[in-house]
Amino acid sequence: MYDPVQLRTFLTVAQTLSFTQAARRLGVRQSTVSQHVRRLEAATGRPLFLRDTHTVELTEDGEALLGFARTILEAHERAAAFFAGTRLRGRLRFGASEDFVLTRLPEILERFRHEHPEVDLELSVELSGTLHERLDAGRLDLVLAKRRGPGDEQGRLVWRDRMVWIGAEGLRVDPDRPVPLILFPPPGITRARALEVLERDGRAWRIACTSGSLSGLVAAARAGLGVMAHTRGLIPPGLVRVGSLPELGPVEFALLRGPRPSAAAEALAAAVLSGADRLTRTG
Repeated sequence: MYDPVQLRTFLTVAQTLSFTQAARRLGVRQSTVSQHVRRLEAATGRPLFLRDTHTVELTEDGEALLGFARTILEAHERAAAFFAGTRLRGRLRFGASEDFVLTRLPEILERFRHEHPEVDLELSVELSGTLHERLDAGRLDLVLAKRRGPGDEQGRLVWRDRMVWIGAEGLRVDPDRPVPLILFPPPGITRARALEVLERDGRAWRIACTSGSLSGLVAAARAGLGVMAHTRGLIPPGLVRVGSLPELGPVEFALLRGPRPSAAAEALAAAVLSGADRLTRTG
């Protein structure tokens, strides 16, 4: 038997790749997180994480446990919701970053709608920068988006990764020519990071394509028009990492609520957090 509390801790560490961030998100001490992971490793008889003073990575057995842990926790949540007998109602305006268009976020939303049929869920898919603006203006209730940059600790951390340069297979960037960029328009956070990094490195650049749609950017990249900055765990099919360009650094995705979150917003936030490992996988 696997303890659901320990499984939830395991999932949170797997999503944040940080014992410190997992403790912060769960509202417990870091020593408690370590204790839960040790007990789960003892129960499975397998190491679940490779960790040192700087990095945390899942082992193969840890990867295998992800699916089992999610299934067990979902069963617990369904049972708790059934016997609680509460029915959520009302309007819920949810905004999701363009980054998640090709992931399995729709599965999370479909399950939420099935469990809460009386909630009127309105989905907006926008650039992260636009979502921040709409949330600040009171036009959204809950947002899943990139944090604005280093030092931004707003919201609850859902997932941490790194940004990389990607392009068509075989694409080579000529070091003596301006870097051809495929970019979201302002106020895209990824756009700002790409331009900032290149300018800091002294690299000349030119805009080869601009689109507010991720599918438009991906089509341009597949056609070999240039390179785009993208989250490492969300690289679309047909594109690969491109070297010889300056490092783009880490990226964090967070859930941000409006000033007076409803019960429906809290329920959807919990669903996204519990299923966050699905956000790195395409449907």
